[in-house]
Amino acid sequence: MASKTVQMVCVALSAIGLIGVIICCALPEWSVTNQGDMEAHYGLWKACVKYTTGPQECRTYIGSWLPSEMHSFRALTIISCMLGILSLLLLLFGSDFTPCVQNENTKPKMILAAGVGLILTGLLVIIPVSWKTHDMRNIPMLVVRVMLGASIYIGFIAGLMLMLTGGLLCYLSRSSSSGGTASFFSNRV
Repeated sequence: MASKTVQMVCVALSAIGLIGVIICCALPEWSVTNQGDMEAHYGLWKACVKYTTGPQECRTYIGSWLPSEMHSFRALTIISCMLGILSLLLLLFGSDFTPCVQNENTKPKMILAAGVGLILTGLLVIIPVSWKTHDMRNIPMLVVRVMLGASIYIGFIAGLMLMLTGGLLCYLSRSSSSGGTASFFSNRV
């Protein structure tokens, strides 16, 4: 009973983390600049400019305008999204509360693979977010003030949540191979 509950919580946490990674990838909120009556929001895919007197105007980036690091950020976050989806599916199918896999010897291996995948998913989203944060902190302050956007914070939180959930799953699958997850909790509680 305890292993099913822990697995359900891990599924919920990894789903929330995956949603955070997708939001981090999609929102144009990686950096924000303020200059007079204009506020510009920059993301991986587009830039939006908002004037105090009018509506917001967004433009999609053209590939030749982007620096090479933005292509790297895009690639890492997309790989993170795909790996997170795959890991979440492995966790769902390998969990004790779903009857998808009948072989009881395969379930701990699937959960271990899901845990490793979630750790890598979190790491792959933290790398571009940290890189962008480092680059923004080293920009000399001229006329334009550059601030961190909401996607940076969402990416950090989602990455940490996924890495912690993956670590918990790896720990529990390791202990389940030596005596089962239920016996692990019955010995501790």
